[in-house]
Amino acid sequence: MNLYVKNNPFWFELENLTRLYFPNEKITVYKEFDSVEKPFVYAEVFDEIRVRVSIGAFDRELTAALGADKNETELHTVQLLYRLLRDFSGVSQPWGLLTGVRPIKLLRKLSQERGQEEAQRMFSEEFFVSGEKLSLAARTEENESKLLALSKPESFSLYVGIPFCPSRCSYCSFVMSSVERAKKLIEPYVGLLCEEIKATAEIASELGLRLESVYFGGGTPTTLNAEQLNTVLTAVRENFDLSTSREFTVEAGRPDTIDEARLCSLKENNVNRISINPQTLNPDTLRKIGRKHSVEDFYRAFELARSCGFDNINTDLIAGLPDDSAESFKHSLDEILRLKAESITVHTLCMKRASTLTTEGVTLDREDAKRAREMLNYAQGELTREGYLPYYLYRQTRMVGNLENVGWAKPGCESYYNAYVMDETHTILACGSGGVSKLRDCRSDYLERVFNYKYPYEYIDRFGEMIKRKQAIKRFYSQLYG
Repeated sequence: MNLYVKNNPFWFELENLTRLYFPNEKITVYKEFDSVEKPFVYAEVFDEIRVRVSIGAFDRELTAALGADKNETELHTVQLLYRLLRDFSGVSQPWGLLTGVRPIKLLRKLSQERGQEEAQRMFSEEFFVSGEKLSLAARTEENESKLLALSKPESFSLYVGIPFCPSRCSYCSFVMSSVERAKKLIEPYVGLLCEEIKATAEIASELGLRLESVYFGGGTPTTLNAEQLNTVLTAVRENFDLSTSREFTVEAGRPDTIDEARLCSLKENNVNRISINPQTLNPDTLRKIGRKHSVEDFYRAFELARSCGFDNINTDLIAGLPDDSAESFKHSLDEILRLKAESITVHTLCMKRASTLTTEGVTLDREDAKRAREMLNYAQGELTREGYLPYYLYRQTRMVGNLENVGWAKPGCESYYNAYVMDETHTILACGSGGVSKLRDCRSDYLERVFNYKYPYEYIDRFGEMIKRKQAIKRFYSQLYG
C-alpha cells in the first residue's frame, strides 16, 4: 500500500490508520513524489483538505475545510481517511480512528478540559468510537481514577525486571533470554541487580520520594530459583521503605516455574499479589505458542499458591491465539472464574514484528478479528456478571481486530502499579536490564526517561556506566524543585 502525503506533516497518524485496514501489508510513505501508483492513499492540505483512496475498482475522494489550528486540521484529515477506508472495506473499527496506546488517558484529559459529556460526544462523533467501546472506556476511567487519586506529588513506583524465561512464546517480542541460552548470566545478573536496587533506594530516600507500589516483571521472575529470588526480594525489602507501599506484585507467570520453595520466598518477603498466567487452557494452543507448561501444571500452580496463603492472584488470558476457537476461549475463562481468581487480565493477541508468529508468516484476516471480538464480548459480559471491574486498559498496534487489553479485578484487588504506569501518573524507577525509569513532572505531563541497557550481557558488561545514568534522577528532581 502506498501512502502519499502532500503539504502536511500528518503521515504518522495516517500510516497508523491505514495499517488498521491493511495489517499484513507493507505501507510505503512518500512525502516527495511526482506521480502516484495504485493502490494508494493520498492526503493533501492546501486551501482545503483533500483525501483520496484508490484501491482496485474503489476510487473516491473526500474534502473538508481546514481546522482552526494544526491539531484540528490533523483530526479532519484523519476523519476523511477513516470514512473512506470504512466505506471501502465495509468495516467500522471498534475504536474508530483512535490508534494510540492510552485511550482512557485521552478520555480523562478531555473530560477534565471539556466536561464528561463533551468528552464522550467527541469519542463517539469525532473519533467514531463504537458505543460498546465508549461504555467500556467510561467504566474503566471511573474505576482507574479512584486508584490514581491515591498518588501524591512525591509518589513513585518501583519496577524490577528479570529478563529470563523458560522459553520464548511465539507471540512475544520482549527482550528476554531463555534459561538454556543464558544460564551462565543469571548469577552475575542477580548480584548486580541487587547493587542497582540499593543505589536506586539511596536516591529515592535522599529525594524524599514515597513508594506506592513494587512490581517484578520480565521475562518471568520465577525463572530464578528460590535462593536467587529471595536474594533480590530481600534487597528490595532491606533497602526501600515499604511502609507506604500499597502493592508488591511478582509475575510468577509461567506455571512450570512455580513450586513451594519459590512461593514461600515470595510470601516471606511481603509479596501480596502474584500472577499465574495460563494464556489459554487449550492444550493444542499451548503447544502452538511454545509454552512448556500443561493445563494440569496451571491448576497445580494455582492450588499451590492458594495453599501457601496467596489471596490476590491474577491470571492472564489471550484472545485470538492460533487454533484457539471462541468456544475454547470461553472454556478457559469459565475455568478461571470457577477458580475465583481475584483479577483476570484479558489480552488480545498482538502480532509484533519480532515475534516468531510474524517472522513465520502468520497473518491476520477478518475471521480472526470476528473471532477475537466474540471472545472479548463474552469475557466482558461474564466478568461484569461475576462482579469484576475494568480498571485499566491499553492498546497496541497490530492487535487482532484492533481491540484492547483490559485488566479486570474484584473491588480491592486491582494492581495499583498497572494503573499508575498506564496513566503515567507518577515516577517509575526501574531496575534491571531493559528497564526504563520514567520521571514525572507533577506540574505537567512531561516525562523524562532514563534507559538501562536492554540485554542481560550489556547490563553486566557495562553496569558501571549504567549506574552513572541514575544520577539523572537527582538532576531531574533538583531542577523540578530547584
